[in-house]
Amino acid sequence: MATSATGDGGADPEGARRFARDWATAAAGLGYLPLSHAETADILHGHTLRLAAAVLAGTFDGQAGRDVGRWLVEGHLTEPAVLGWIVQALGQGFLPLVLPQLATSAPARERISHLQGGLAEEYARALRNRTFAQQSSIRQAAWSARDAAEQALRDSEVRFRAVFTGAAIGIGLADLDGRIIDVNQAFADMLGYTIAELREINVGQLFHPDDAPGMYQFYLELIEGKHDRARVEKRYYRKDGAPIWTDLAVSLIRHDDGRPRFTVAMVEDITDRYELQERLRFQAEHDPLTGLPNRVLFFDRLALALADPAGQVGVCFLDLDGFKSINDGLGHDVGDQLLAVVARRLADSTADSGHLVARMGGDEFVILVTRCTGTPQLVGVAQAALAALAAPVQVEGHQLTVSASIGVVASSTAGTTPTEVMKAADTTLYWAKADGRGRWAVFDPVRGARDVTRSALAAALPAALDRGEFVVEYQPITRLSDRTVSAVEALVRWQHPQLGRLGPDRFVTLAEETGLIVRLGRWVLEQACRQASRWRAEHPQAPIVVSVNISARQVSDPQLVGEVAGVLTRTGLPPELLQLELTESAVMATGGEPLPALRRLAGLGVRLAIDDFGTGYSNLAYLRRMPIHVLKLAGPFVEGMRVAGPEGDRDERIVDALVRLAHALNLTVTAEAVETGEQADRLVALGCDQAQGWHFGRPVPAGEITERLSGGPDRPATGP
Repeated sequence: MATSATGDGGADPEGARRFARDWATAAAGLGYLPLSHAETADILHGHTLRLAAAVLAGTFDGQAGRDVGRWLVEGHLTEPAVLGWIVQALGQGFLPLVLPQLATSAPARERISHLQGGLAEEYARALRNRTFAQQSSIRQAAWSARDAAEQALRDSEVRFRAVFTGAAIGIGLADLDGRIIDVNQAFADMLGYTIAELREINVGQLFHPDDAPGMYQFYLELIEGKHDRARVEKRYYRKDGAPIWTDLAVSLIRHDDGRPRFTVAMVEDITDRYELQERLRFQAEHDPLTGLPNRVLFFDRLALALADPAGQVGVCFLDLDGFKSINDGLGHDVGDQLLAVVARRLADSTADSGHLVARMGGDEFVILVTRCTGTPQLVGVAQAALAALAAPVQVEGHQLTVSASIGVVASSTAGTTPTEVMKAADTTLYWAKADGRGRWAVFDPVRGARDVTRSALAAALPAALDRGEFVVEYQPITRLSDRTVSAVEALVRWQHPQLGRLGPDRFVTLAEETGLIVRLGRWVLEQACRQASRWRAEHPQAPIVVSVNISARQVSDPQLVGEVAGVLTRTGLPPELLQLELTESAVMATGGEPLPALRRLAGLGVRLAIDDFGTGYSNLAYLRRMPIHVLKLAGPFVEGMRVAGPEGDRDERIVDALVRLAHALNLTVTAEAVETGEQADRLVALGCDQAQGWHFGRPVPAGEITERLSGGPDRPATGP
C-alpha cells in the first residue's frame, strides 16, 4: 500500500475538500456545533487528509481513525447519528471521492474497515471517559461520587431503553439463525404482533412470498459477513395478512475479532409513500383525459418489444380527420369528450387481442402489436379501429361523425429503433391523409426512402445556398423571324455534393414550401442580372434580354419591387433587358385584382411574362388589364404539334388561336418545348414571335452563351 511501492499518489485535493464540507454539513444537521461551519470544515479537512494518509501509508496503524473518533467526542459531536454518518461515509464515499485511484482496491477497503472500527472504538472509549470525567468533576465526596456514577450509568441505560422502546421506527435484533432476539414496540405495532410473539418468530417467516428467494439470499450473505449493511424497500405481511411496504436498513454487528455476531434492523413503514409513488407513476405513464397509456409508456413497451432480435412488431398510427374544426367550432370541452369516446372505442376494438392502445397527444393515437405476424394482421387491426369509430357520437346534443387516417407499419425488431418505427408510421399516416380521409395506408420502404431524401434536401437547402452549391444556367430564346438569340432564360441548378447536379424539379417546390424560395430567387435574380450586364458590355450592338422566374411567394413579398430596383442599380442593367416570368397562378394570386407590385415593376421598365400560359386560368380578358408584355405558351400545346393526325392538328389550332388573341392584346408570344425543326417551321407559319427548347439549345453555363454571342459554333440540340 505504500505510495512509493504502488505509485498511487496522494489524496485528491478537491475530493478531500468536498468530503470535509459534506462531513461538516452532516454534522451541523445532526447535532450542535460549537464552531462555525467554515471552521468545522477546516478541521474536518485535516482529519480527512490524515485518514487518507493512513490508507496510503506503508505501514498501517489505524491511529488516524482513533483520533477522529476521539475528536468527535471532544468536539461535542456525540449524537449517535454523527457517528453513523462518518462510519457509513468512510465505507461508501471516502475512497471514490478522496482516493479515487484506490476506489477498487481491496487492501484500501480493508484499511477503511479498520479505520471505521478504530473510529467507533475510540469514539465509545472517549465518550465513556468523558462521562467518567464529568462524573468525577461533580463528586463532592467519595461515596456520593460513586453513587452519582452508578446512578448516571443506570440513567444512561434507562435512556437507551427509552430510545429503543419509544423510537418512531421499528428496531429489531436477530441472531445469525434469523431468530428474533428483541424488537421495540414500533416494530411490533407495524406488523400487528406483540413483542413476545415476535421473539418466537424467525425473520424468514415475515418475508413476502414475491421477494422471499431474493431476500433469503440477501440475508444469508449478510450473516456470512459478505456485507456489513444493506438497505432495500421490501414488503412484509402483517399478522392479519395485509401487506405493507417498508424501508429496511440492516447492519451486521461483529465480534471484536470480526466474526458476525447478530443483525440490527431498522424498519420504517412507507406504505403511504409507496402508494403515492405508484399513483404518480401511473399518472406519469397514462393520459389524464382518456386513461390510456401515454407516449412515455408506449415508447417503453415498444423498446421492450424491439429488444427481441428475432421478433416483429407492428404499429397502427392513427390521427382523427377534421378534429381541429370540431375543437374550434364546438369548443375544447366537446373535443375532449369526443377524444374520450374515441379512446374507449379503440380500447374496446383491441380488448380481445391485448394490443396496447396509447394516446400520443392531441388527436393522435397508436396501437402497438408486439407479436406481429405481418401486414395482413395489422390491416385487420386498422380496419377494426376504423369500424369502431364509424358510428356517430353524441356529445352535448351534437351528433358527430368521426373518421381517422391510419399509418400501418410492420417491422422486424433486428436493428430497428423506436424512433425509426414511429418515423415510418408518421410518414405513412400522412400518405393515408393525402390519399383521402377515413382510410389506412401501408408503409412502403421505397416511397419512404424518397420522402426521406426529399426531407433531407429540404433541410439542406439553406446551408447549400450559404455554401454556394447553386449555379445558374441559361437557355437561349430565339427570335423566329431571323433565328437569332434575342433572350435567355436563367435556370437554377443545385450542384449537390452527394447527389450530383439536380434540376429545379427536385428542389424548387421544396424551396417554396420552406419559404427559402424568396432568398433563392433573390440570389438567382442577382446572378442573372450581373451576367446580362456583362453580355451587354461585351455586345452593345445586340443586347439580349435575361428572363428570370419569379414564384408566387416572391410576388406576394412587399419588398420585391425594391429588391428588383436595387439589383438593377447595383448591376447597371437597363430595366428593359430584364424579364420576369410569373405563372398564371402567381398573377391571379389576389383573387382577380391586378397586383400593385406588377404595375410598379412595369413602371420601372421591367418586362413581365406569363409562363406556361394555358395550364392555369387562361383568362385573356383579365390579362388585358395587366401590365404583361409576353405570353409563354405551355409546352404541352407545342409538343402536341409533333404528333401527326387529328390530335396534332387540334393542338396547332389551339396555338394559332392563342397567338392571334395574344397579338390582339399587343403581347409577344414565346413557344416553349420546341424540339424539332418541323415544330419551329409550323410556329413561324402561325406567326409566333419567339421560341425556346432543345432544338435551339439546352440550358448551358454562361460561358457557352458568351461563345455563341461572339459568333462561335452553334450546336443546337435536336434530340429529345
